[in-house]
Amino acid sequence: MADEAGSIEAMNEHADNLHGARRRRDLAAELGEHALRLALRDGLLTQLWPGVVVPRVRVLDLPTRAAAALLYVGADGAVVGRTAAGLFGCTAANCGDIHVTVPYTRRVRGRPGLVVHQGPLRQGDVVELLGLRVTALDLTVAEMLCTAPRRVALATADQAVVSVGGERAEAFLAAVQERLARRADRRGTIRAAVLLGLITGKADSPPESWLRLLVVDAGYPPPVAQHEVRSLDGRKLYVLDLAWPQLRIALEYDGYEAHEDREAYDTERDHRLAARGWIVIRVRAADMREPRRVLDELATAFAVQRHVA
Repeated sequence: MADEAGSIEAMNEHADNLHGARRRRDLAAELGEHALRLALRDGLLTQLWPGVVVPRVRVLDLPTRAAAALLYVGADGAVVGRTAAGLFGCTAANCGDIHVTVPYTRRVRGRPGLVVHQGPLRQGDVVELLGLRVTALDLTVAEMLCTAPRRVALATADQAVVSVGGERAEAFLAAVQERLARRADRRGTIRAAVLLGLITGKADSPPESWLRLLVVDAGYPPPVAQHEVRSLDGRKLYVLDLAWPQLRIALEYDGYEAHEDREAYDTERDHRLAARGWIVIRVRAADMREPRRVLDELATAFAVQRHVA
């Protein structure tokens, strides 16, 4: 067992550019078929898909699974969609399946946990990320805006804008728009254009992006993200997650980690904002699953503040 573990550790170092993923036949040539079978039997290695093995300790690592998928589909494949976004650091895109694409000329069978798409990959569509062939971030976001669940797509796009940096955000969004304009498959492009208009790159968490989409879908104008409330002399007093400044209505998402043990502080903060004419509606994780209370309170707030205004 010790010899096997040492061999697997050496395999990890040797295949670091593939994050531990290896073709079974290559590893058998290095370790010997008998040693490879023992490693699989004893759980040091696992076969993710036919012909591809990874160390069991890395079986949940996204780069390792993506590398294994590329080994399975071949050299002309690329990581796409939610998997590509996840490799770029967009956690809102996380999902269990690995998504890859191959040219139309290839027929590669999908497997449990592996979704194989077919499509053209042109020059500039693919970049190298973590040593892997991955669709460029602007293309990845454009495709997700067309095909992924809407709230996943919006939250991922918001995270992508943050990742490219404030100075490059405008150019990045223009590149996404250009990708949509040149997309051969026009399905989903109308909804993508709507979502593109909601991207702010300012959401502190995916639920804030989901909340923005929720209220727009309910018929409200898009709220301002991360709105600053300032004093008469210009001092920044508060930053509100989502707000309609002209009506002084705000939505604050209370994520569990961010707001645990802060109830007294949040209550005092809301009182101070109320004294300035604001109505603050607090939204919790459960409200994202059943938003009726939030939407009812928001309707009341709009009726009250419009009357005051």
